[in-house]
Amino acid sequence: MRDGTWNPELPLPMTIREVRQETPAVRRFVLDGSLTAEPGQFIMVWLPGIDEKPFSLMNAQPVTLAVAEVGRFTRAMHQLSQGDRLWLRGPFGQGFTLEGRHLLLAAGGYGAAPLAFLARRARGEGRRVAVLVAARSRQHLLLVDEFRTLGCEVYTCTDDGSDSQPPRLAPQAVEELLTSLRPDALYACGPAGMLDALEALARQYHLPAQLSREAYMRCGIGVCGSCTCGDQLVCRDGPVFRIAG
Repeated sequence: MRDGTWNPELPLPMTIREVRQETPAVRRFVLDGSLTAEPGQFIMVWLPGIDEKPFSLMNAQPVTLAVAEVGRFTRAMHQLSQGDRLWLRGPFGQGFTLEGRHLLLAAGGYGAAPLAFLARRARGEGRRVAVLVAARSRQHLLLVDEFRTLGCEVYTCTDDGSDSQPPRLAPQAVEELLTSLRPDALYACGPAGMLDALEALARQYHLPAQLSREAYMRCGIGVCGSCTCGDQLVCRDGPVFRIAG
């Protein structure tokens, strides 16, 4: 467990306590340590001799990550098992802030991980939480049971309609929920195109929104400038960006 004297910029070793397959591409890693972190913040995970990459926290106590196999680094992570060790820095960045009593969360693809952390916090405070989980097909819907266990109202949409709903993209499904549920705030994490569309919806409906954006990162602390987003840095000014509505 990290205490208040630990420097978040120095690698902290942790051991993998559990590995669970969530979807064909995503595995959950539960580590043997905890961090003091807010939903939406991220950590940098280092595998010596391979690389270091950013990951949103699915939980902080214990540290839990949902890792999709998409490249060399994540392939190496998927080869790890219980008892193996990795190193992490953080947490870094600006996380989510809870606003209102009725929240709508929109998770596109792997974006479900930080929203599960947020849902757990919101439900712990007695807030009503509705969650849209979107993916290209039913087998890739991530953490649906996790959200249901937390007591969230869960909705799904898939590009191909394999979830027994009409084929549709996340922005269309979100707009339908905005009109039927009338939430106090919108929270989202997913692909850039989805987030751009949701930002436009939030402005159209004059709804406060918080959007978690991804970017290529090397340092995680605002030094290298590799995660530029307009005149801001995703690692320092984000990854959660706020829309006033």
